[in-house]
Amino acid sequence: MPKTHRIAVIPGDGVGPEVTAEALKVLSHAAKLFGFAYETTEFPFGSDHYLATNEFMPAGQLDRFREYDTIFLGAIGDPRLPPGLVERGVIAAIRFGLDLYINLRPIKLYAEHLCPIKGKTPADVDMVVVRENTEDLYTGMGGYFKRGTPDEVVIANQIFTRKGCERAVRYAFGLAAQRNKQRKLTLVDKANAIEVQQLWRRTVEEVAPDFPGVSFDFAYIDAACMWMVKNPESFDVIVTSNLFGDILTDLGAMVQGGMGVAASGNIHPGSVSLFEPIHGSAPKYKGKNAVSPVAAVAAIGMMLEYLGETAASRAVESSIAELLASKRIPSLDASSGLKTSQVGDMLAAELREHAAAPPSVTAR
Repeated sequence: MPKTHRIAVIPGDGVGPEVTAEALKVLSHAAKLFGFAYETTEFPFGSDHYLATNEFMPAGQLDRFREYDTIFLGAIGDPRLPPGLVERGVIAAIRFGLDLYINLRPIKLYAEHLCPIKGKTPADVDMVVVRENTEDLYTGMGGYFKRGTPDEVVIANQIFTRKGCERAVRYAFGLAAQRNKQRKLTLVDKANAIEVQQLWRRTVEEVAPDFPGVSFDFAYIDAACMWMVKNPESFDVIVTSNLFGDILTDLGAMVQGGMGVAASGNIHPGSVSLFEPIHGSAPKYKGKNAVSPVAAVAAIGMMLEYLGETAASRAVESSIAELLASKRIPSLDASSGLKTSQVGDMLAAELREHAAAPPSVTAR
C-alpha cells in the first residue's frame, strides 16, 4: 500500500496563508493526477500566535515535527514585532532544532522576458546553490559590551566546523553528479581575506576524489556576484557558507525573474525537512488576493521531489515554466493583474495538461 505523506503546514504571516492555500490546491490536484496520498496538519506559528500567547512554539514542538515527513511554510514576519524576532523564533528555531543543514536554492529562468539581464535565456540561467544552513554568524555566538553607550562593543563569531563544511560539500558534489549538466562544483568563499575560510577549500579538495566525474573550482564572493550577473551560464552547482549563501541566492532570485518565483528547501537528507517560498510576508498585501503564489507552488514542487514523487514534481515545474513562458502569467508580482486564487487555478489546470506525459526537465 502506498505511503501517505505526512505534511505539517505553517501558513504564517501576511500573505502566507493566501499563497499556502494556492500551493495546497496544486498539491491536491497533483495527488489526484499522480496517485499519491498525503495528509496535512496546520500549525498557527507566526506573529499573531506570538502576540496572543507570548510564545513562538510550545515546548516539545520540534519533537512533534519529527513525526512528519515534511514541513511547508508560507511566510514569516510582521512589522508589529522587532525585526527578526519571529523569524528567529520560528524558522531559525526549526532550522537549528531539526538540524536542517542544507538550504537548497534552485536558480532557474523559465522565461527570457523575466530576466533583467539583457540577452540571457533559460539556457543561460540554470544552477543550484547549496547553502550551509546551521553555522556561520547565524549561530548567534557573541554579544554586547557597554551596550547603548558611546563605548559599545559588539562581537559576533563566525563559526565553521569540519563536519558542517563536509556534509554540505558532499551534498553539493552529489548534486552536481546527479544533475548531469556541467558536472561542476564551485565553492564561493572569501578565503583571501578571511583566512579561516580555507577550511572550506581544504574540505572541497579532500572530498573531490570521491566524485571523480565532477570538476571543481573556487570563486570569491564578490567575484561570484559579478559573474552571476555577467555570466550566469558559468555556474552549475554552487556550495557556500550560510551568510554568503543568504546574499548570493537573493541575487540569483533576481536573475531568474524575482522573489515571486524563488523557492527553497531546508533539508536534512532522510529526515523531516522544510520547504518554503523565499518572498516575505508582504503585510501590505494581506487579504487582498493580489500576490503571486508561483514561488509557493514551486516550493511544493521541490517538496514533492524530496518525497519521491518525481513525476508530480516535474509536472509542477513544467506547469510553472509553460505559464510563464507563454506570458499567461505575465509577471511575478502584484502588478500582473491576476488574483492569487486565479493563478492557483491556472497552475492546477495546467498541471492536468502535463500529467499524462510530463516533459523531461533537468534534475535539481
